[in-house]
Amino acid sequence: MDHLTSGQHSQPSHASSFHWLSFAYQGLTEIPYDTILTQTDTLEVLDLSYNLLEENPALLGQLEKLSTLILDCNNYTSHIKFPYMPSVTALCINKNKINNLPVFVEEIRRKFPNIKILSMMNNEAAPSYFNGGSLTQYKDYRQYVISQIPGLEILDDTEVLEKERAQARKTYRLQQSSHSSRTRKDMPKKHTQKKSNTVRRT
Repeated sequence: MDHLTSGQHSQPSHASSFHWLSFAYQGLTEIPYDTILTQTDTLEVLDLSYNLLEENPALLGQLEKLSTLILDCNNYTSHIKFPYMPSVTALCINKNKINNLPVFVEEIRRKFPNIKILSMMNNEAAPSYFNGGSLTQYKDYRQYVISQIPGLEILDDTEVLEKERAQARKTYRLQQSSHSSRTRKDMPKKHTQKKSNTVRRT
């Protein structure tokens, strides 16, 4: 999803309207709301990648048409709190400091009910060959995320296949409906603290 980070670097006036704004590579420690919130009626893609951000993006909930949010290469952790944003269908949050998968995935599931694309590569919670994870860990990570966000179509840079979706439902079916699933032998240890509500299946 890194190709999404190349956008229009714009500082609009109040008289201008933009569908895409990028504030990438600006060393920001705070989200530039003064500029962003002048575009609440038009903004569809917001790129805040390659900065030093760690504050909760609470006011972005005012962007009613935002469909893509890019937060790559910042300092966000598993405990980031998003506003409720039903318009968002794509979130890129690669290379941050996310290390607790259940906590993060639950936040995504609740705050982005229509998300189709999620990219969180190069986070500790997303094991892969790129950060020392094994193939087994990678497959389990994908199954867990897919089971909790049934509408997901692309996870990281890979399409979610129907056979993956079926396996994810099978593996985590009890977890979604019963706390007793915490003792299942096939559940990864790092997922045992998850407390999930039943989610719909596709």
